[in-house]
This record gives sequence, C-alpha cells and structure tokens, in this order.
Amino acid sequence: MVERAALIGSWTHSHEEDHDGVQVFRPSDVDFPPSRGRTSLTLLPDSTATLGTPGPDDRGTSDGGTWDLAGDVLRVAAPGWSASYEVVAADDKHLELRPD
Repeated sequence: MVERAALIGSWTHSHEEDHDGVQVFRPSDVDFPPSRGRTSLTLLPDSTATLGTPGPDDRGTSDGGTWDLAGDVLRVAAPGWSASYEVVAADDKHLELRPD
C-alpha cells in the first residue's frame, strides 16, 4: 500500500527516465536537462492539486484540481482533464506512475 504522505509535493515529469509504460517524476527542484516542456503535478495535503502542462509556445499552463489515492491508484482531475495512475513507486526522490 502506498503512503499518501509520499505523494505530497511538487513533481515534474522526467520523461528521459520513463520505462516499461511507467512515467517517472522527480521533485520539481531537480535540475532537469533542456526539454520542449514538461508536465508537472503539485499534490497538496488537502487533496488539491495544480497540474502544469507545456503550452503551445513553450510557456507552461497550469490548472487547479483535486487528487485522491485509493490503495495504489492515484486519481487526478482538473477542469477538462482527468487521469488515473497505478503508483509503482513513491519516495522523496522519485514518483513512478503507470497510466491506467
């Protein structure tokens, strides 16, 4: 079972590390190599979330939303978007998610 506390924080997709259908996220303060934009998730203790996506001109966009954890399934939702992931691994250095 995944501990909810392990998911709290700001996470940025490290797509270079993706493997076997698993998306790897690192804390957002990591020094990432240059990229044409990265997806980010900020998961707060009160179940609110901020979802960041690359914009059409390399400026990111963000939307407020919510998240919840049921067993090892993370669900994230924002206006016009929702996703469900199996949490494969979670600690203070990385978050590994497999899209459902």
